[in-house]
Amino acid sequence: MQKRESYQTGDQALVRQINLSLVMNILRTQAPISRAALAQATGLNKATVSDLVFDLMERGFIREVGMKSSGTGRPATLLTLHPAAGFIVSCEIAVDFIEVLVTDFAPEVFWQVKERTSPEMGQQAILERTLALLFQAVEKGRATEAPLFGVAIGVPGMVDSTSGTLLFAPNLGWNNVELLAFFEKANFGAPVFVDNEANLAALGEHYFGAARGYDNVLYLSGNIGLGGGVVRDGHLCRGVSGVASEFGHMTMNPDGELCNCGNRGCWETQVSQKALYRYLDEFINAGKKSILEHLSGNYSVESIVDAARMGDEAAVLALEKTGRHLGIGIASLLNALNPELVVLGGMLSLAADFLLPVVENEIQNRALRWNRESAQVVRAAHGSDACVKGGIAVVYQSVLLQANPLAILGR
Repeated sequence: MQKRESYQTGDQALVRQINLSLVMNILRTQAPISRAALAQATGLNKATVSDLVFDLMERGFIREVGMKSSGTGRPATLLTLHPAAGFIVSCEIAVDFIEVLVTDFAPEVFWQVKERTSPEMGQQAILERTLALLFQAVEKGRATEAPLFGVAIGVPGMVDSTSGTLLFAPNLGWNNVELLAFFEKANFGAPVFVDNEANLAALGEHYFGAARGYDNVLYLSGNIGLGGGVVRDGHLCRGVSGVASEFGHMTMNPDGELCNCGNRGCWETQVSQKALYRYLDEFINAGKKSILEHLSGNYSVESIVDAARMGDEAAVLALEKTGRHLGIGIASLLNALNPELVVLGGMLSLAADFLLPVVENEIQNRALRWNRESAQVVRAAHGSDACVKGGIAVVYQSVLLQANPLAILGR
């Protein structure tokens, strides 16, 4: 009899835990929302919702923000997540910059910094500078007198999701770096998350950007390299070892350019900043006129896109060639993954006006009809900030979705 009572109590606690997660996630996506609308959205009865809302309000996670009248009956009190419930720190260590931001629980950004770096600085110097910026960020957050919910860090390479070890970052030249252990030694007083930057960017666009409301999403980010992420039913597809979605290292031309990973003809050798610059040089050397000739190879994606907008022939051709290679790969991924949305991030987002028409043409010619008809290709909403937005999303998942709000509520 005693065992039966213990089992029922545990079962009730689990149900309450799930319901708290459900209510908080509805608030994240649909606030401001009334208690009655919460009950309708969750499928819970009004008494249960009122009890859960009271619990969350008592602990500072949600707040009332005004009234809404439907024209008949009493006005409904609206609820939203409380910005002051806590703060989140998110960071990206890219090949050529470090970016850190701090948000409240809304989540609204209230501190952000971005510094240029270079792989030549060396691993230790980059990690120490990242740590210094993270300490600054945590200090800014704690000045609000709110608790820290978590610190998320995105890196451009293969990350073992269980140990937080950066296994291989070809464009940084890093191998087997125990990043999670390194940052946990800082004792931030909150969970630390380490993941591939494209994975985080995919989640960031799913939570806060162009992929919001879509369940099956392919994200591609082109910068110095080419990364990718897949979101299914709100969760990242990580694979058995946690290193899935390395689409940039699919072999597209066995005899092609040497990739930093050691292979030849990887997709990122055809679709990246370096590839775009190479194509531009090829067209200029072939006699195509360009206002960028005087730069002697010191290009930027921004300068090429700006030149293309002014009708620069070499710039337009270089972008179109990049778009063709991008479209060929996307068509194959549509056939393999059958997503409902493809999001282009990083430099692909910046150059989307020129890339998208070419990509869509390649998809039309190469993807199976059923796959191409079920998918659309769009630019990322957050561009180069998608990764740090994804870091916010990872911490949000730990608070809202991953079944442990009771532990948080007991703080």
